[in-house]
Amino acid sequence: MVVLNKIYTRTGDGGDTALGNGTRVAKHALRVTAYGTVDETNSVVGLARLHASGDMDDQLAMIQNDLFDLGADLCRPEMAKDQEAGYPVLRMSDGQVDRLEREIDAMNGNLTPLKSFVLPGGSALAAHLHQCRTVSRRAERLVVELATMEEVNQAAVKYLNRLSDWFFVASRMANDNGKADVLWVPGANR
Repeated sequence: MVVLNKIYTRTGDGGDTALGNGTRVAKHALRVTAYGTVDETNSVVGLARLHASGDMDDQLAMIQNDLFDLGADLCRPEMAKDQEAGYPVLRMSDGQVDRLEREIDAMNGNLTPLKSFVLPGGSALAAHLHQCRTVSRRAERLVVELATMEEVNQAAVKYLNRLSDWFFVASRMANDNGKADVLWVPGANR
């Protein structure tokens, strides 16, 4: 259980921070930037939820919880030492990826295939979901870059890849099942 009774600690005043395993690193370290961008994704999901209801809101709530799991996973390097930790280390799982895939398939089943790219917009919820999509794509790029230098849980990479797809399909659902999508017209303003 997490207990947060003092919010500031002054330990980061010199420009470093602690990872989940206690190692201190620069606040601009790629791992910190990656899980910080996952946190940013969670924040924009919170904004999207202001416009969501029913199943969409429930699914976004699960995604927010998953994003906290993902941040916990990324802030704890050295996966090989998980067994030595003495307590379970939280890692993303393929089950979380599978759930996103099932939800994408269910939502996509209600949509007509696209014949053009979609511009971000339409309803307020769709616009926010597009912002979620782009921020999660940035988080994915950072995590993939981190994985070229350090060990990263592959389920975390897969989750972020599916998540941006989830946001795209959900944005179409939020636009009256795609009927209110704003379509790109190539060269329209020449």
